[in-house]
Amino acid sequence: MPARGDHDARRRDVSEAVWRVLAEHGFGGLTLRAVAAEMGASTGLLTHYFPNKKALVAHALDVAEERTRNRPLRAATAAPGMAALRAALLDVLSLTPAGTDMNRVWVSSWDVSLADPALASRQKDRYDDWRRRLRPHVAAAVSLGELPASTDADDVVASAAAFAHGLVVHALFDPDRFPPGRQIALLDAFLTSLTPAR
Repeated sequence: MPARGDHDARRRDVSEAVWRVLAEHGFGGLTLRAVAAEMGASTGLLTHYFPNKKALVAHALDVAEERTRNRPLRAATAAPGMAALRAALLDVLSLTPAGTDMNRVWVSSWDVSLADPALASRQKDRYDDWRRRLRPHVAAAVSLGELPASTDADDVVASAAAFAHGLVVHALFDPDRFPPGRQIALLDAFLTSLTPAR
């Protein structure tokens, strides 16, 4: 029986291989064989961790969530209000190779999640949580006078999240027309459209 440390190290190796397969091929290319090939190991080794494809997909979502949670965030150091909202939305755009990989993984996860009620519920909870984390930035912008007092914070949050996701999709499928600079400019124009004329 391998030592616990060896088991944990092997599981980390598996998680890294899962991530590399996801980043290159998305969930459509995620198979035990692909992960084994990425590790230079046998599929038999992986069946100790994942008895079937569903278990592999669930683990892949765990890996994506962990990487998403642990990435550096601009919003953590931004001033309250619109600056923090802008930073939080910049954090999800495809502005770097790592950000592009992250978004490729998440967008490719939509198909498998839509086909599985448990995974769909998990994704719904994930997006609910993201909107909950955006809401205090909008509320702060209202209290600071950056947005009108009549602003419906939930509508602004939903619009901002949808706008950011739309930019993500455009940048993934047409990166030449939506390079980082254009994504930022479009986001800034969207945010400006929310603020009252001075």
